[in-house]
Amino acid sequence: MATRERRLAEFDGAGVPPPGLPVQVLCEDHSGTYQLPFSCHYLDGRWHNHESGGMVEATVVGWRMPRH
Repeated sequence: MATRERRLAEFDGAGVPPPGLPVQVLCEDHSGTYQLPFSCHYLDGRWHNHESGGMVEATVVGWRMPRH
């Protein structure tokens, strides 16, 4: 669980980001946590792939501004 807590701490976005802002997201499933390999944005209560506009079908547990 230490890894999960460490990763959650790295994705420190509070609440939800402003609509349409591209951010990195941390997701979680039965295998653990993972970062999606593409930017996402939050719009109308749902997460979307920022490039394609497709809805994210994963459970998002954290977000952060993109790191360069």
